[in-house]
Amino acid sequence: MPIAFAAAARMRVLLLLLLASLLWACASGGSRRDQAPDEFRVGLETNKGVVVLEVHREWAPHGVDRFYDLVQQGYYDEARFFRVIAGRWAQFGIHGDPRISALWRGRPIPDDPRRESNQRGMIAYAFAVPGGRTTQVFINLRDNSATLDAQGFAPFGRVIAGMDVVDALDAEYGETAGGGIRGGKQEPLFTGGNEYLAREFPRLDFIRKARIVK
Repeated sequence: MPIAFAAAARMRVLLLLLLASLLWACASGGSRRDQAPDEFRVGLETNKGVVVLEVHREWAPHGVDRFYDLVQQGYYDEARFFRVIAGRWAQFGIHGDPRISALWRGRPIPDDPRRESNQRGMIAYAFAVPGGRTTQVFINLRDNSATLDAQGFAPFGRVIAGMDVVDALDAEYGETAGGGIRGGKQEPLFTGGNEYLAREFPRLDFIRKARIVK
């Protein structure tokens, strides 16, 4: 009975998230819903520990507004760190349910001019083409400014606590678990979701929940 109850509770949460995403998509047509605060913090409760992000709207307004909405909706809950390249970056942001990730996949946000540099601990959106940012983000594990700044990757926040947790994320799968957006290896993640990742890459680390924190 407890197992059945837990499964039903997870299903209700999933349906609520799906409904919220549908309502947001229909109402906004892909533009932001709410303007984020000028500055706020997000706690990522991962299976390895807690990571705290400090987010600044002035650094990348479009990106921050989208990130704020996604966190409030619980989009990043149970998200896998599917692309961790040791000493370079840790990427996440594809929802575990293919129905929900599909809703956001085709709803990009406008580009933000880069105001900050991709130094160690900074977080920015991943994208394949100009105007292609949606939900995927990455944390810089080193100073990547020499390669990423000129390509337009615009940091919108930074890790202020738990960088040791980010450094400890499992990097054994490298590009094979999802690759980059530009690598064209993400289709199984979008169609199979967390079920696919759990089967093929069982040791990936993940976010239990992401929340706005004081």
